[in-house]
Amino acid sequence: MNSLFRRKPIEDLMHNKSGSTHLKQTLGPLDLTLLGVGAIVGTGIFILPGTVAANNAGPAIIFSFVIAAIVCAIAAMCYSEFASSVPVAGSAYTYGYVVFGELIGWLLGWALILEYGLAVASVASGWSSYLNALLSGFHISIPEAVSGPFNPEAGTFINLPAIIIVLVIAFLLTLGIKESTRVNTIMVAIKVGVILLFLVVGVFYVKPDNWQPFMPFGISGVMNGAALVFFAYLGFDAVSSAAEEVKNPQRTMPIGIIGSLLICTVLYVAVSAVLTGMVPYTDLNVTDPVAYALQVINQDWVAGIVSLGAVVGMITVILVMSYGATRLIFAMGRDGLLPKVLAEINQKYQTPVKNTWIFAVIVAIISGLVPLDRLAELVNIGTLLAFMMVSIGIIFLRKNKAIQKSGFKVPFYPVLPIVSFLLCAFLISRLSVHTWILCGIWFVIGLIVYFTYGRNHSELLKK
Repeated sequence: MNSLFRRKPIEDLMHNKSGSTHLKQTLGPLDLTLLGVGAIVGTGIFILPGTVAANNAGPAIIFSFVIAAIVCAIAAMCYSEFASSVPVAGSAYTYGYVVFGELIGWLLGWALILEYGLAVASVASGWSSYLNALLSGFHISIPEAVSGPFNPEAGTFINLPAIIIVLVIAFLLTLGIKESTRVNTIMVAIKVGVILLFLVVGVFYVKPDNWQPFMPFGISGVMNGAALVFFAYLGFDAVSSAAEEVKNPQRTMPIGIIGSLLICTVLYVAVSAVLTGMVPYTDLNVTDPVAYALQVINQDWVAGIVSLGAVVGMITVILVMSYGATRLIFAMGRDGLLPKVLAEINQKYQTPVKNTWIFAVIVAIISGLVPLDRLAELVNIGTLLAFMMVSIGIIFLRKNKAIQKSGFKVPFYPVLPIVSFLLCAFLISRLSVHTWILCGIWFVIGLIVYFTYGRNHSELLKK
């Protein structure tokens, strides 16, 4: 039984004693913050404010975003302390391995693989829809048979654009993280510029009457909305996966994680307020609410630019989520819990090329064939479980005498880590039974993989 909870010694991580490959440190604070904004601002800002306002929260969706942001901000502080204290690849998986032991670390890693994989697949599907909308503005159409998931009744068999974008991003990631962050920076600038354009144009068409009733679904609707828009904040945890490739992680990690979260919260609240002010919330249950609202006020040219911004914006989400997944799989392979081939570093590019392509091909197939409109909740549950364990893990981390005392520390310890744990548990309780069942199936598969392979090949067995 003890072997299930054997913990990875922090000394090995900090002094590179694992005897295996490590990633090159190239990223600074701005790179990391833009990586965070690139990951967070995507599907959430272009789709969720409309659909969640229409079905759950009404104009009070701004409170839903603020509540979700508060939960994320407290969790982000816990992530920041871990990332500055244990600056290696693997995010919550590595943190769990250090403080709780191998089995808990494995389950956290398994949950994050689910989060990253489904997030990439679902965003790729959304990207395909926005690409179709953008191309139709130029009177170009992708054949229906290859423009949607497998659904013969609707005339669609495979979502080719979704497959292509996942594979293109994989190719970019194999070239190196510095090259990937350059592309990310350009795309984030375009994306934020488009959002600001929407706000500047839309604010002149806001009708305060559209904000009445402000809370049509009551407090319960706002809370349910918070559990759903939580999906919009996914990504800042992927930033912590970059810890091993960051210069001066003790200072840079907290800046990147918390800074990107603050920027994105301001953008989400502003877009939600303007959107529900332009169009009655009851009309916003559409696949492209931001572009739809602009068409309602006869600003078609801005709607076209917003569609372009959405196409560009979602690419950065696919990029950073794919990046987070490959670094997580790299760390699990390096520890022996997954096959060693997944931890091989290409000598030319200094990136885990093989695991990048394996992940991309699997996710590309899923995004091309499976309709993922109902899987946002499944992504959320994996993330919230990781947040809960990272939050409570701070208490165990502080007790570890081997940890260096410099770097970021969560304020109001131990109150904030406990509050973060409880808030995440509350949001998880708002998710459906259907989501819990699917998540349970995923964890059963994970336990089978661990007990048949990971436990027997763990690097800790050799010590």
